[in-house]
Amino acid sequence: MFASVALMGLFTFLLNLPMGWWRQGVRKFSWRWIVAIHAMVPVVILMRRLMGIGFAWWTFLVTIPCYFGGQFVGARLRRRAQAAAARAATGGAA
Repeated sequence: MFASVALMGLFTFLLNLPMGWWRQGVRKFSWRWIVAIHAMVPVVILMRRLMGIGFAWWTFLVTIPCYFGGQFVGARLRRRAQAAAARAATGGAA
């Protein structure tokens, strides 16, 4: 069972990477920002059902940090990519 939850956490993290990337590029508290945060919730619920994990309280200790971790890392990757693009546009001067 723990292997299924760990796999679920990995999928949750990976699915939220592009959503965090997108969220970083939109205005905070706009409808796009809200969608970027919440769009994967139904997908995660569906994955829980398909994998037979259910909704035991301890499974949330794995999936919730993975959810927000994917959002955070995706946003951070976008900020780094934008900073690198800005440095390249100015001739590499930092």
